[in-house]
This record gives sequence, structure tokens and C-alpha cells, in this order.
Amino acid sequence: MKNYKWTLLALAIVFAACKSETKDKDKEEENVEVIQEDNPVEVVGKEISYESNSTVMNGYIAHNSVLEGRRPGIIVVHEWWGHDNFAREKADELAEMGYVALAVDMYGEGKQAEHPDEAMEFSGNVMKNFDTAKQRFNAAMETLKESEYVDSDKISAIGFCFGGSVALAMANAGADLDAVAVFHSGLGLPVMPSEDLKAKLLIQNGAEDMMITDEQESEFKAQLDAVNADYEYIAFEGVKHSYTNKDADSIAKEYDLPLAYDEEASKKSWENMTFFFNEIYNSN
Repeated sequence: MKNYKWTLLALAIVFAACKSETKDKDKEEENVEVIQEDNPVEVVGKEISYESNSTVMNGYIAHNSVLEGRRPGIIVVHEWWGHDNFAREKADELAEMGYVALAVDMYGEGKQAEHPDEAMEFSGNVMKNFDTAKQRFNAAMETLKESEYVDSDKISAIGFCFGGSVALAMANAGADLDAVAVFHSGLGLPVMPSEDLKAKLLIQNGAEDMMITDEQESEFKAQLDAVNADYEYIAFEGVKHSYTNKDADSIAKEYDLPLAYDEEASKKSWENMTFFFNEIYNSN
């Protein structure tokens, strides 16, 4: 059994673990080259702006310029601190794999939180005003579809912590996504699974994640089963919240939170996601 002394804390800081302390990339277009003997890769990433209800959203899009033709697009939803370098790095990694990835901005104007209280306010506003969140997510999706490198009929999403909750809620709301893969995501969502859910889901959390109660996990799975959702739920034994974040241990110490980076779970979860999308899109 989990220790529920963290339950109330989790309601306030459910995504606190996700802070990335690295600095943002330059606001200039940049190339990140990863050359392999058989599969040359040249990732081109650049900042991109788009609008939602007159609010300017600042994102980052990346693709492998060596590849020809259109390919699947993947939306990357940032953690509760806002659009940052962690999300961009994940977009670059997806581009290396052959996708076109857009790290989105859910707060607008590239806004980033400097303190957990501010991050909680920003993320709470998104979850409480889900119509606005849907508009912003859909604006990002349309921007991705408009890329000359993207097959607009093949769109998926990933998200971490707060971003995972956003991606799952969007899928539950019927967003036109092929698949959604999330990492240490919250499960108490503004929109729960219904018949509108079309996407395949891969949900990967730590079995010792104190930000999720056993009741939330059971209820979420029950609702997925009730609508015959195509999903896989993986709980890594002995793994806590924020297991993909290399800064989790220092954040845990600073804010006295039940978090921990887990190198093995981080690598395994990314491998699972890679296989998940590969099965869907038959990419190599």
C-alpha cells in the first residue's frame, strides 16, 4: 500500500517534480547533428510562433533534414514550468527517430514559472479552463499539420507530468490523435475517458508515485476498460514520481517532495514509447 500522507500534498503539487534547470536554447535556428554510419541524421530545430484566440504561443519544431517526404508529427507537451529546454530536447530526440516534433506552449508567449506556486497557478489555470486549453492544443496541432514535412493524417502526442495530463485529457476529449504516450502523468483529469476517445494510449508511471492514489489509478483504468480503450498501463516497481527528470533528486531535497530520478525506468519508458510509435507508424 502507498503512504497516503502525501495525498493532500499531491493535490497542490502534483506536477512539481518536473522542473528542468537547464537553460533554453538560443532563439535562433540551429542544427544538431547526430551522424550514424548507416543512418545519417541532421536535426534542424527552430522556434515557431502560432496563435490561439489572439494569444501568441511560442513553440519549437524539429525534423531530420536528411529524410525525404512527409512523416508523422508528434506534439510534445511541456511540464508545469512552461515551454522549456527539456521539451525541446525531447522534440530533437523524436526528430532523430524520424518524426517531426513540435514542443508546444500551453501558457502563451513562452511564459515560464520561476517558483512552484507560480507553476501551480499556471498549470491550474489550464486545467480549470479546459476549453482554452483545447483551443491552444488544437492550434498547436494545426501548426504541426501545416509543416511541409508532416503527414497531416498521422499525428500523436507525448507529455510529462502536467504535459502528460494535458495529452491524456485531450485524447479523452476526442482529439484527432493516433496515439498518446505519457510519463509520470497525473490521472485526476478535467476530462476522463469516454466514447470520444480514439487514440491508443501508453501510460507509464512509477508504482511508488505518491502524486497518484491507488483509487485514481483504479478508477482511471476502469473508465478506460468501460469504453474499450486501446491502452497499456505500466507501473515501474520501486519507482517514484518524476523518474525521467535528472534534476528530480535535487528538487526533492529542496522542496521536501517524494521524487526520484530513475535512470533505468527513464530509459525503459523511452524504449517502450519508441516501440509503441514504431508499431503504429511502421517507422524504422
